[in-house]
Amino acid sequence: MRYAHDKPNQYTSGSYTAENFYKDILEVTKGETNKELAKFCAEKSQDIIFWMQNHGCKFQPTIKGALHLANSVAFFSGGGKSMVNNYYHYCQKVGVKIIYDAFVVDLKFKNKKFYSVVVNYKHSLHEITAKSLVLACGGFQSNIEQLKEIWGDSANNLIIRGTPYDEGNLFKILIENNAMLVGDPKNAHMLALDARAPKFDGGIVTRLDCIPFGIVVNKNAARFYDEGEDIWPKRYAIWGHILINQPDQIGYVIFDSKVVNLFMPSAFPAFRADSLKDLCAELNLNSESLIKTVEDYNNHLSSGKFDPSILDDCKTIDLEPPKSHWALPIDKPPFYAYPLRPGITFTYLSVKVNKNSQILTKDGESFENVFAAGEIMSGNILSKGYMAGTGLTIGTVFGITAGKEAANV
Repeated sequence: MRYAHDKPNQYTSGSYTAENFYKDILEVTKGETNKELAKFCAEKSQDIIFWMQNHGCKFQPTIKGALHLANSVAFFSGGGKSMVNNYYHYCQKVGVKIIYDAFVVDLKFKNKKFYSVVVNYKHSLHEITAKSLVLACGGFQSNIEQLKEIWGDSANNLIIRGTPYDEGNLFKILIENNAMLVGDPKNAHMLALDARAPKFDGGIVTRLDCIPFGIVVNKNAARFYDEGEDIWPKRYAIWGHILINQPDQIGYVIFDSKVVNLFMPSAFPAFRADSLKDLCAELNLNSESLIKTVEDYNNHLSSGKFDPSILDDCKTIDLEPPKSHWALPIDKPPFYAYPLRPGITFTYLSVKVNKNSQILTKDGESFENVFAAGEIMSGNILSKGYMAGTGLTIGTVFGITAGKEAANV
């Protein structure tokens, strides 16, 4: 989870101020963000670690070897599942009643005021009245048919990193009730996953972080994008958008034995061969095309000093597309490859909210007692691009805000 802090602490090795965080949001979104909410999120992130700890969440000490993340991101002890379980335990301790397997089928409003939710629970419908409502129910990334409306048949080759239940049903209900939308339907948190990942629920372990240390080719063995454009936490979530526009939505990252220990281990073993020709046989790629692509790349390298911790000066010269950093020759066997598919984490098309996390209506007013947090409103800040750990920051900052505001209705 990304959060602002003025000095090193037990979870992060350096300082990362709220101003740094805000500037990074502006950079990755190219300024296309709600600046008021983005600044609010960055500033409030300074307090969330303590809130989370007070509600059962545990963090692990500063870790080494997390590419460009040690200054800005804290890691959960036991991962995200542990975080969620700790929250549930805290809720039970203080008397919060949680109803599982209760599928929300409708929300009921009078004018701009919510008054009840209809749920399908144990095969019958139940209407629950409440004084306020917080929607923290994700995007529509699991709804393949809706994704096909955006990306066409290419969406069939998307891998959904998380639950199959994020189908956007409540998002549709809000639209029907005049909620204002923000964001481009085609923008989402999409990255390169191992193509062997399951269709749903593969989680973070199917992500591949080796792209900056190799080259990426499509099914025709041709490069198509700058693999070293910027530090990985600011660029890994663009690769899904890049892959979905390639033939058959497939790619392959190729690297050699010099870099094999420079990135986080993968869930599935890399393909390995003693020659590029043999590697192509494993991947069903045209060997002449790949060998030519690698030779062209190797023949256009500068003589820089390789340093994976910074934007180094190892780059290509007069090559299209370029590789701007970490460009090493691919020449030391054995050679390795991973197959890549676009993986979607969450969609950015969202309901619009204000600083109180209230959902706005199309006329610019707000629902009196309806609030949102997390992916369903993340597009207010993330119009495009992504930085590692930001989704959890948005969910926590606006979740705390929504909870407080909903309690005070």
